Amino acid sequence: MAELGNGHQGKAAHEVVEDLRHEFIEELIETVQSLDVAFDAARNGHRDLKDVVTECRRAAVLFRGQAANFGMHRLAAVAHRLDEYVAHTPKVAPPRIWDDLQGFFDLINRLADGKAEAESDPASLVRLLPAKLGFDLGDIEIKTVEVMLVMPPGAQTRFVERELQQCGYRVSMVADSLHGFSMVVQTKPDLVIISAMMSDLEGIDLAMALSAMPSTRNIPLAVITSLDKDDDTLKLLPKRVPVLFKGASFADDLFKALDNLFLI
Repeated sequence: MAELGNGHQGKAAHEVVEDLRHEFIEELIETVQSLDVAFDAARNGHRDLKDVVTECRRAAVLFRGQAANFGMHRLAAVAHRLDEYVAHTPKVAPPRIWDDLQGFFDLINRLADGKAEAESDPASLVRLLPAKLGFDLGDIEIKTVEVMLVMPPGAQTRFVERELQQCGYRVSMVADSLHGFSMVVQTKPDLVIISAMMSDLEGIDLAMALSAMPSTRNIPLAVITSLDKDDDTLKLLPKRVPVLFKGASFADDLFKALDNLFLI
């Protein structure tokens, strides 16, 4: 057998993968401990919160990718939500951030140790996580409705997010359609809004695939687009998938879609 280097010479492929998985878990636990200390320092004014948030986001993205590579889908889903949670941390952090982050770190550690594997599936886990920062909800009641936006980042996506947050929905965003596909399968959101035009996998194709698969066909979907209403591409969509048109009618289209999907 060819030498694989890095201390993995002569081992079978599955043993190498298992060694790498253990190395990842050890590094993850050490990183989480370091982040916990860093946020505690920021809480007490000894570190700049913005710098610590940047470290946390970088770590969360690495966690998500590596966890997915090792089939640790619960951990990947929680890491994605951790990144979203801290993405829009204000300069003056709200008091709840410290307890929320501690909850994230504790859950990540339990998942890494395998202690939370039997607790819940990814769909249930993400619903237990705190609503993300960056939007003043005021007196808006947070509903237990999970909405996933599979849309490229930008002003339009933020606008859609705010419209949904004002309805009290918990909103998660995925910028890549292929990643969105796996996240929908794993976390089973209550509604998925997909941009018609996406790179790699078109939003129309994603909507058609999700509508056809037994595991996801009952998840309500909507497609958002700037295409003309008579565009032939939109005719490929199942009739039960509403289309939200960008522009002056968007808010009305969104309300009608939510009403028809029994989410209002």
